[in-house]
Amino acid sequence: MFDDVVDFVRSLYGKEGPIPLHKPFFIGNEKKYLNECVDSTFVSSVGEFVDKFEVKIAEFTGSKYAVATTNGTAALHIALLLSDVKKDDEVITQPLTFVATCNAINYCGGMPIFVDVDKETMGLSPDSLNNFLKQYAIIKNDQCINKKTGKKIKACVPMHTFGHPCKIDDIKLICENYHIKLIEDASQSVGSFFCGKHTGTYGSMGVFSFNGNKIITGGGGGCIVTDDKVLADKAKHISTTAKIPHQWEYSHDMKGYNYRMPNINAALLVAQLENLNKLLKNKRVTAMSYRDYFNDKPYLFFEEPSNCKSNYWLNTIIMKDKDQRDLFLRESNSRGVMTRPLWTVMSKLNMYQDAHCSELNNTYWFEDRVVNIPSSYN
Repeated sequence: MFDDVVDFVRSLYGKEGPIPLHKPFFIGNEKKYLNECVDSTFVSSVGEFVDKFEVKIAEFTGSKYAVATTNGTAALHIALLLSDVKKDDEVITQPLTFVATCNAINYCGGMPIFVDVDKETMGLSPDSLNNFLKQYAIIKNDQCINKKTGKKIKACVPMHTFGHPCKIDDIKLICENYHIKLIEDASQSVGSFFCGKHTGTYGSMGVFSFNGNKIITGGGGGCIVTDDKVLADKAKHISTTAKIPHQWEYSHDMKGYNYRMPNINAALLVAQLENLNKLLKNKRVTAMSYRDYFNDKPYLFFEEPSNCKSNYWLNTIIMKDKDQRDLFLRESNSRGVMTRPLWTVMSKLNMYQDAHCSELNNTYWFEDRVVNIPSSYN
């Protein structure tokens, strides 16, 4: 039934062998910088490439400061801690996300609140957020309180799904009205822009991931971006085990975490950043090829929302229903073309099934229909 789709994907990525969903490409100075890193002997969390990476990613995103971490989850954990999320606090997010978003909230002792996603973006819906807060939120002493649970709602973490920016300007305004701190989970959206401004730069902090399946990778790695020097300094301090600088003594002034990005990962990322614009341009050409191909097919290619420039990290098609989705997944994977459905909706996972939720009609609609198709640099 889907032979034509599989054949088209193979026409883009090769006739023979398995085709992965998204593999890294090393087309620049990666080997050169890795050798320099090894020769320097600074392969751990101190070295010139960590510093270079922080400067370059801040410049690319238009942020004043960047703090490199071991991965995106660690970056989000630190950002939540710096937003004063503590035990029994609540954090609003979307149920259509990778589990790391909710796990980072849980690391702080907090509990997610799930509000629905937007049909146009697959990201957190400002309408759902506003309706939820109108129904359940009250403001006491400049703090947002959930009337149903009696707990403080400290933060909101929207996620830019598959690199498509959510309606972050509306979300930001709502959060400001309710005294809720905004942290962007921009893990999937390096190179994506909303109204000409890079994702991750609308909230007090934004976090990125550089896992092996992202557009650029250090094999791992993440970072926090912010325009607030105080937050940046605290993030760097906490992620470096809260060690007080000294030539030889080991002294720590608070509970910290060993979350600093190793220099060897940063070496890869510095090289990858040098070709990021080329990678983004190539991925857009591939996405437009998919868009044109699916234009006359009975399933929809998911395009970037209005006022957005997406990195098209993972190209996405919307099937008619769950049965068609499952049939396509079986047929494509059996022919060596890797395709994947959405993550399990977070509110269905055992550890988050008791979380407070809004109605999740759009989330469940997407869950039954979304398929990611091969999206690597071509």
